[in-house]
Amino acid sequence: MGKDDLKTHKDLEVWKRSLDLVEKVYLMTRSFPKEEVYGLTLQMRRAAVSVPSNIAEGAARGSKKEFIQFLYIALGSLEELETQFVLACRLGFTSDRSLSYTIGEIRKMLLGLLRFLKRNPSRVTHHS
Repeated sequence: MGKDDLKTHKDLEVWKRSLDLVEKVYLMTRSFPKEEVYGLTLQMRRAAVSVPSNIAEGAARGSKKEFIQFLYIALGSLEELETQFVLACRLGFTSDRSLSYTIGEIRKMLLGLLRFLKRNPSRVTHHS
């Protein structure tokens, strides 16, 4: 599928990968201490869910400027999640470092999409 064939956020690979990220975070945080259920567990889950949610909301706006704004919000949520993940590792809640790789992949994809949108003024996604 070429970039001109983009119909909705569901066609974006970065949205699909960020759903994988949410799943990974939910699975990882299941093993966190019970006293963290309203602390780091909840914060990490919210930050993770925010990434694909903001990609979807931005794509639905139909305006390139708004889409870019929401992609930056998604990027901010990703950075927030990374910080929380580092804390979880430092506190000994997890030793699984694979989340760091996934976060890095999604960061690169978001930055690539942002560069593409800034270079191509006529490209905007629309919901059908």
